[in-house]
Amino acid sequence: MQFTVDDTTYTLQGLTPPPSLFPACCSVDTSLGHPYSHLASLSTPDTTLPPSMDCHPAIISLLHQYKHLFDPATGLPPERSVDHTIPLLPNTNPISVRPYRYPHFQKAEIDKQVQEFLTAGVIRPSSSPFSSPVLLVKKKDETWRLCIDYRALNAVTVKDRFPIPVVDELLDELNGALFFSKLDLRSGYHQIRMNIEDIPKTAFRTHDGHYEFTVMPFGLSNAPATFQSLMNSIFRPYLRKFVLVFFDDILVYSPSLATHISHLETIFETLSHHSLKVKLSKCSFGQDQIDYLGHTISGKGVAVDASKIQAIMDWPQPTSLKGLRGFLGLTGYYRKFVKHYGILAKPLTNMLKQDNFAWSPDSVLAFNALKQVLSSTPVLALPNFSKQFVVETDASGTGIGAVLSQEGHPIAYLSKALSSRNMSLSTYDKEMLAIVFAVQHWRPYLLGQHFRILTDHQPIKYFLEQRITTPQQHKWLVKLLGYNYSVDYRPGTQNKAPDALSRKHDLLLLMGLSTPIFDCIPLLQQSYLHDPEVQKVWNLLSQAPSTSIKGFSLFNDILHYKQRVFVPLTSQWRPKLLEEFHASLQGGHSGFLRTYKRLSRNFLWPGIRKDTKQFVAECTECQRQNIENIHPPGLLQPLPIPTGIWQDIAMDFIEGLPPSNGYTVILVVVDRLSKYAHFVPLKHPYSAASIADTFIKEIFRLHGLPKSIVSDRDPIFISNFWQEFFKLQGSKLCLSSAYHPQTDGQTEVLNRTLEHYLRCFSSDKPSKWVSLIPWAEWWYNSSFQSAIKMSPYQAVYGVEPPTIHTYMPGSTAVQSTDAALQDRDQLLRLLRTNLHLAQNRMRQVYDSKRTER
Repeated sequence: MQFTVDDTTYTLQGLTPPPSLFPACCSVDTSLGHPYSHLASLSTPDTTLPPSMDCHPAIISLLHQYKHLFDPATGLPPERSVDHTIPLLPNTNPISVRPYRYPHFQKAEIDKQVQEFLTAGVIRPSSSPFSSPVLLVKKKDETWRLCIDYRALNAVTVKDRFPIPVVDELLDELNGALFFSKLDLRSGYHQIRMNIEDIPKTAFRTHDGHYEFTVMPFGLSNAPATFQSLMNSIFRPYLRKFVLVFFDDILVYSPSLATHISHLETIFETLSHHSLKVKLSKCSFGQDQIDYLGHTISGKGVAVDASKIQAIMDWPQPTSLKGLRGFLGLTGYYRKFVKHYGILAKPLTNMLKQDNFAWSPDSVLAFNALKQVLSSTPVLALPNFSKQFVVETDASGTGIGAVLSQEGHPIAYLSKALSSRNMSLSTYDKEMLAIVFAVQHWRPYLLGQHFRILTDHQPIKYFLEQRITTPQQHKWLVKLLGYNYSVDYRPGTQNKAPDALSRKHDLLLLMGLSTPIFDCIPLLQQSYLHDPEVQKVWNLLSQAPSTSIKGFSLFNDILHYKQRVFVPLTSQWRPKLLEEFHASLQGGHSGFLRTYKRLSRNFLWPGIRKDTKQFVAECTECQRQNIENIHPPGLLQPLPIPTGIWQDIAMDFIEGLPPSNGYTVILVVVDRLSKYAHFVPLKHPYSAASIADTFIKEIFRLHGLPKSIVSDRDPIFISNFWQEFFKLQGSKLCLSSAYHPQTDGQTEVLNRTLEHYLRCFSSDKPSKWVSLIPWAEWWYNSSFQSAIKMSPYQAVYGVEPPTIHTYMPGSTAVQSTDAALQDRDQLLRLLRTNLHLAQNRMRQVYDSKRTER
């Protein structure tokens, strides 16, 4: 419609906006300055606003008011106090790197993007002595990004140490906020100018040109610090009050909608004043829940970003260290949401060690367990610094964990797997380690105000009241100085996160790690139901529990055979037990008799000897590692049988071993009466004096000096020092005949036994044998010896060796001290008798195929 007023023609054209936007798009036009100025000027929303944007009409009106913020930049950004500079190390020559060769199809793309940069004024032709190569990187949408390789330039740049915000510290500021808006700057780096003097340093070279940047390019080492410095200086009056800035991601947060609109207007005005442009398609306004820096933020608290969790769930099992580091890096970003993350991830972090990348059942289980727990993470509360914090801690055999909470709502979880050194600490020290670790980690929350520590270890409750006497207590006290806290005791059954967010699945998983349960007996009881013969015996014994049928008896609802736990034929535990008592570290791949004796201490079934003999004969590891014995000529002349334990010993060296932590030799010392032995690893070079010193430290301190020592003619044993040293001590040295190792047969046989043990358990990793020496010594001394018809341990101490895993508490009789002393003489007489029988048997077998010649 057209009309004329005072010879001036006016045109009035109206467009009807959507009803919901009409109040925001209708305003009174007062610019005419005329009585007809009451006419309304109607306008529609700018086309740059996405039609799907869901926000309050007042916010949309604000977006129209500042619509110029969302327009693409035209021309160079203004000069500011924070322009990017590139300070170089002193006496640095211009950096010039030869350009790469590009495929033919990439040259056209490079020319296209360079021309776009020239048109936008981002770059300009250059004659600088500096030059860096360019390369194309394919983006997710199959388009190309032009990148400059500034690695050589960055290597000689003085680094800017401007602090980069920590994401967790930013999120801590959001307590009480209910409305959120997120802004993303358009090509943020290109909105900062280069310092005029440093423009030539940004020069780059393509296949047909030399150019330099007038704005800050991507790829410079100090670019993030410059950008964060600019953002902090612009928004400094509002930081941590209602705005957070992490590079080009701006978050505005407010407790109410009216306040939020006012805050948005302040931020828009600040951006407009500094000529910064915003990319509307990446923005969100006036939301009650928003995704920011990999987290989902709402009035309820903070949760993980669902899209990131989906990426974790879709992550394939890594086939390289790089892939494993990527997986642990992404999951570790959300570790505060996961109870016991450090313990769950321990098998995976162990794979990061040198030459240790190999998937085992434990690591596969950990990989899947991390995926599972991250798929159901809780919403954590945001901290309120006006309320009291509570730190709940706990320690187990494998790790430590803690929960930071307020009013029963968890704020963060924390966990860490224990190192091998810390696993040997006492329960008290482990619990204190958990407390100190948690307090130091959450120091920004706890320092400067009173907080409570909850522990399920009651002695720690009196830590602040008791007298500090041990060095370990001094260390804990020093680390907790400066904090205002109180320690309260809470029973273990109650010491868990009180909120429903702590799920039963996680608790069971931790219990599985810290409290292993041996389930052999319940499974054996279940297997009774599947064996008809056993079921008949069970029914008969159930009617008359005190009776015994064919050697079977019933005790504590467990079927026994000849006073040992019975394992039925249908049970899967027969092969498992044979594997445990033969092929494990304590089994030592022993022969038939030793395996049978060790197994039958606790378990028995008809035909166990036959099963054990067949299992040992079919063991593939034994077949690979066993040595072949060849009978030498000559009749056997046994040495006199000793009269006392550790009065007559034999010694020898095992040499030529692969280096293991610097050790290459083992000194073997064995008592000829009890067969008890010690294995001492040694390092080259060693001398007679050092071996004598080792003997004093390892053998003499335990057993005193012997009457005689049998050894071969090793240079150490025939040296003047060795001969004179033991002559003065009253020990007789008995050297074997030349080229006749049978003289020192005791240690020769023991050497072969020890070498067999080490080959079986370290053939895949020969450099690890030294860690098996304690196990080998325990295995040998606790194994049945046919010569003495008992184990060396029993011969020395008068009792059977304790089992490492107690399968049936109370099933083995424990001799009292008085009984042991009374039976000592009888045991020694029995020992000598058995040795006489063994010697006679060996002499008959040995001499049956030989002559005296």
